Amino acid sequence: MSLTEQLGEYLDACFAGVWVHSSEHEDAMTEIAAMCRQREWQVGVWDIAAGFGDGENTDPLAALRSISALASQNGGAGVLVLRNYHVFLENPEVAQEMCRQIEAGKRNRTFVIVLSPVVKIPVELEKHFVVLEHDLPSREQLAGVAGGIATEEGEMPEGPALDKLLDAAAGLTRMEAEGAFSLSLVRDSTLTPKSVWELKAGMLKKTGLMSLYRGSDTFADLGGLDSLKAFCTRALLQSRGKVQPKGVMLLSPPGCGKSAFCKALGNEVGRPTLTLDIGALLGSLVGQSEQNVRQALRIADAMAPCVLFIDEIEKGLAGATGPSGDSGVSSRLFGTFLTWMNDHTSDVFVVCTSNDTSKLPPEFSRAERFDGVFFVDLPSLAQRELIWDIYERVFEIGEQDRPVDEGWTGAEIKSCCRLAALLDVPLTAAAENVVPVAVTAAEAVETLRSWAAGRCLSADNSGIYQRAAQPDARRGIRRGPTTRPSDN
Repeated sequence: MSLTEQLGEYLDACFAGVWVHSSEHEDAMTEIAAMCRQREWQVGVWDIAAGFGDGENTDPLAALRSISALASQNGGAGVLVLRNYHVFLENPEVAQEMCRQIEAGKRNRTFVIVLSPVVKIPVELEKHFVVLEHDLPSREQLAGVAGGIATEEGEMPEGPALDKLLDAAAGLTRMEAEGAFSLSLVRDSTLTPKSVWELKAGMLKKTGLMSLYRGSDTFADLGGLDSLKAFCTRALLQSRGKVQPKGVMLLSPPGCGKSAFCKALGNEVGRPTLTLDIGALLGSLVGQSEQNVRQALRIADAMAPCVLFIDEIEKGLAGATGPSGDSGVSSRLFGTFLTWMNDHTSDVFVVCTSNDTSKLPPEFSRAERFDGVFFVDLPSLAQRELIWDIYERVFEIGEQDRPVDEGWTGAEIKSCCRLAALLDVPLTAAAENVVPVAVTAAEAVETLRSWAAGRCLSADNSGIYQRAAQPDARRGIRRGPTTRPSDN
């Protein structure tokens, strides 16, 4: 439903105070003016710089008192639009006058519309306002914006290329979309998603709540995890209509490739990867944390289709399952996030990772929160061979003996190859500087593997995860294979 239609319904129902949450005031004003013309109502627009457009009457209190002059004598209604007026409502006198005018508006058919990029209503006015959202432009509206920018032949993409452009522009305001499309024309003489993604990355940095990952990682850079790769790829590439994938939860010891998988997934399926830092959501003011998480989730919805990556979520939600010293903030954040996961209809594929199941509430991983809960075990011998091949190629290490790597993770193999290249020593010598997590956290790894057996899906093979033998993390030397397995 458009803003014009929403406003018409509420004003016809005599809601005398309406708060329009919008970052696009000019477009919102266009819709408000259209509604008033249809009903032949008088409308006045005020802001602190221009007053009512003449540079006079810039007193916020006097502007509010002038609303009675807008109501016509023939019974027509009057509408006063106050732009960015939220900053003046902290004044007790202004807040009290606002309360009086809204109460009188029901009798006089005069309506106050506050147009603001934030919803910041004083407690004494909360019951007097109804809040409406001015939605970001739809794909059809973005296509219209693009058509207005790309007027020459060959500048406007068609078919799948246009779909990718509109996917990239989703979540931008009309003004931001115009700027991104214009920048693309200047750079490439045609509309391409590249400049749009660059602008969106900057937009996310301004919020400080999440970042846009634009690396070049692919599944070819990640050994193993065959079942997990196949599951996510099929779910994302075959999603249609109302049947949308929700996401996956990944459990494993540290260093087994969970984060690397999340970063590569977006490139494999052609979606942007948003990284949400739960720690960045916490604010110092009362209610700020809750507001931040709602804003972050709105951004994720607006940027759909996308992959939302939340790393080590059990640390970000610490305190949600028991007594904590944060006055219940973690519990409220957790509740908001759970509700969104269950109810959101946007095409956002959520990938959460965790190293410790004891800190995760049981309701977090129930059915319909995620499409699957996968356990990423320590890599097998065949997987370790693939990982060695990948990183020996990355760090330009020639054919040589490899250390005994039982119980090693992919991160430890990468570390060994990096140290060998950095120190210019053989792999077997570099291995003396690597202590595997299977040794340093043997008890925790054993506990996690025991818990996952029979409870989680296997990331390597189809079906439920079953424990393999306890890895042996002995050191030593083993000969490299005469014939290396393929890198894919």
